[in-house]
Amino acid sequence: MASADDLPSNLGSILSRHKSGDPAAVNEIIVHCQGRLKQLTRQMLSRFPDVHRWEETSDVFHNVLIRLTRALRQLTFDTPVELLRLTACHIRRELIDLARKRRPDLVPGPGGDGSTPDPVADQPASTDDPYNLAVWEEVHTTIEKLDPVELRLFDLLYYQGLTQTEAAAQTGIPLKTLRTKWQRARVNLMRLLGNEPPF
Repeated sequence: MASADDLPSNLGSILSRHKSGDPAAVNEIIVHCQGRLKQLTRQMLSRFPDVHRWEETSDVFHNVLIRLTRALRQLTFDTPVELLRLTACHIRRELIDLARKRRPDLVPGPGGDGSTPDPVADQPASTDDPYNLAVWEEVHTTIEKLDPVELRLFDLLYYQGLTQTEAAAQTGIPLKTLRTKWQRARVNLMRLLGNEPPF
């Protein structure tokens, strides 16, 4: 599991240089983030073998890296947390695009016909099935609909793989409060997904 320890200790100063207009800072940020991004991409793909079967980790990683590089040429950040959230956003959007590319347009997502599918009866045994791709797309798209505080927690804990202790330190939220908010965020996501556990 990736952790905040994977980030360079001097990332804050690199971000400051980037904000001041140092052109070399973008490349330094990308170099420092590559290992972490590849690990996170591998972890996310492993959760859905339907997507992993068709997409190599290196290809997904490359696409995320392109997205991140483009964003860094337009945006600046005051803290490493903001950078973490940007990378989480681009990982999430790349995964959504992959699911949409691999899933036939005529296959509805979970509950797409207005009903909530039975998790046992409706889910096929094969791991190479549009239903699972629809679940993948639905989960990541729905996460983006959460309120800003809950989305921030998903960015840090689910996509970036920080521990709750690390996320509390990064955000300044007391650990006990963060645990309560994280539990509420997961419950709200499940509610939006028709009370089906997303993971």
